[in-house]
Amino acid sequence: MEEPYKVNDKITAREVRVVGDNVEQGVYPTRTAQQMANEQNLDLVEISPTANPPVCRIIDYSKFKYEQKKKTREMKAKAQKVVIKEIRFGPNTDDHDFEFKLKHAKGFLESGFKIKAYVHFVGRTIVFKERGEILLLKFAQALEEIAKVEQLPKLEGKRMFLILSPKVVAPKK
Repeated sequence: MEEPYKVNDKITAREVRVVGDNVEQGVYPTRTAQQMANEQNLDLVEISPTANPPVCRIIDYSKFKYEQKKKTREMKAKAQKVVIKEIRFGPNTDDHDFEFKLKHAKGFLESGFKIKAYVHFVGRTIVFKERGEILLLKFAQALEEIAKVEQLPKLEGKRMFLILSPKVVAPKK
């Protein structure tokens, strides 16, 4: 595995900008910066190779790598996992059933879940594709206050589906 940072002798620039604790910050020839790091029993690590001159920090490299690993682990832990709840309709879904499923959908959206609503066509009901599309659009319209349409109704096989995600509401001042 290749190291993400150049360390000590791997640094190829002639001059580097040195930053860090217990160090006189400034631009130094690479050899001088390397000696400064050696005097403190630390490593010279190239933090920003694209800068002109490259920025290096005098630190303990193994400790630095550990901190970076820890940060990435924390970032992964904080990353939100997306949960998609499915709501199934038939092409001939009645008003009462529609309202019942709408109530559940509102609860899911308020909890921060995405919704995949779909109309499942069984047997010959596939001839009622328009009914399914109208039903899904009516569903999306009923939820437009709290959800945004991520994907409009689309037919795949015997299912026509629609994907909704919760709207992020800015807190009121």
